[in-house]
Amino acid sequence: MKFTSFALLASCTTSLAFAPASIKPQTHSQLNAHRQNEVFKSIENNVKGAVAATFLAGAVWAAPAALIGDMSSTNPFLNEIRTSVVADAKEMASGSGSRVNKDPESLLRLGLPIPKDKEVRKFQAVIEEIRQDISTKRKSAAIDGVKKTKSTLKSKSGEFTKMCRDQGECTTILSKMGDILDPLSSNVADSQNFLNGSDQERASLDKAYALQDKLQKLLTQLEEQMVPAGYVTSVPSDYDDLPQLKGGRATVEFILKKPNNGVFDVEGINYDTAKMTMIIDGFNAPVTGGNFVELVQKGFYTNMAIQRSDGFVVQTGDPDGPADGYVGTPSKSVGKGKHGERLIPSEIFVKGDTGPFYETTIEDEGRGGEATVLPFSSYGAMGWAREEYDANSGSSQFFWLLFDSDLTPAGKNVLDGRYPCFGYVVEGADFLRDIKEDDIIVSAKVTDGLQFLSLPEGATQPAAQPQESS
Repeated sequence: MKFTSFALLASCTTSLAFAPASIKPQTHSQLNAHRQNEVFKSIENNVKGAVAATFLAGAVWAAPAALIGDMSSTNPFLNEIRTSVVADAKEMASGSGSRVNKDPESLLRLGLPIPKDKEVRKFQAVIEEIRQDISTKRKSAAIDGVKKTKSTLKSKSGEFTKMCRDQGECTTILSKMGDILDPLSSNVADSQNFLNGSDQERASLDKAYALQDKLQKLLTQLEEQMVPAGYVTSVPSDYDDLPQLKGGRATVEFILKKPNNGVFDVEGINYDTAKMTMIIDGFNAPVTGGNFVELVQKGFYTNMAIQRSDGFVVQTGDPDGPADGYVGTPSKSVGKGKHGERLIPSEIFVKGDTGPFYETTIEDEGRGGEATVLPFSSYGAMGWAREEYDANSGSSQFFWLLFDSDLTPAGKNVLDGRYPCFGYVVEGADFLRDIKEDDIIVSAKVTDGLQFLSLPEGATQPAAQPQESS
């Protein structure tokens, strides 16, 4: 069985060898000194320009027992790090000195290919800030955000509508957004009349939060309408013989159960099943996303066990038998694995580019420090596993990222640009906290967006979804 491992620079003088990879199980303590020295030299020789971009990630990607203390500006080594690669990056990663965006739905909105999106992005930022203000009880700021939203709707609705494929649909969406604003503001204002921490305050804030959630979902619908009609991310013809998710996104639902009728414990509440909803992004990961959606539709993941859960990732996708991935017709460009696995190329989409680049990593391209369109900054971000030293060895194994991203902002961790991020868990991510090895995916199905799945010429559409197991 193969698992993801992690690679990082854990401190100024220590290197531990792990980068998400589907390799043979290997604990961090089993890495011998020779291997450590090799990895250190590799990092030193091949990742020179990205030291500043990965150094801080060591604190969170080290072995569980190797807890690293505060690496602040008092460390002279950190203060002296300067790299031309990072300084010259066309689109620098966010996160340094700013709040990390951990909202998967926000990241998906930001990943939509909207032309001339400056004004709608400003609009989005204000609405998303309301959510943050409500959750941190910055009530006056939240009310002010609602006022700004109302003002933008009044002045920009016509401009936004003209950007939409279906202007009538967007007119309706904008009207619904406007209808939410007054009750949203009223509920936040009501919470100011109650004692801090009281049930009454919480009830008012909960209502406001629910309304803001509806507002954000309408915002998503609005921005999706702004993607140009017929838009398809350009993919080299070399990969025409692989499934692709073209011109849209798919929604995938997984239901998991524990063996022996066990329960999932999420913050003290027990659940018989764990249900997760994921958005798979064909705009930014058409090949990776297409491969995953096709396998889901084939029933490949149904009744498959979780194969790793270690506090860093939850991973699955390794079938029974000698093969380490899905065995199928191989791509002419990438080929097949040693047991006939259909391999897919590494697929990385950097902000500012017109499409992804393939079969290499951001470091190999000399672009360390630049931000990917889909960052690994959300709990439950989905990544494609592969062998440690082969960017094009992925087949069917994938992982959900668990670690808190506050210390690993986009572009400054050891995942972005090195492993494809192809989607996010948008509902049910909390279940990942108690999903363990040997838990079973009893149901895996595509619930929306299957029309965007494009199969190679001559391939047959996967059969209908299997029913949930008992």
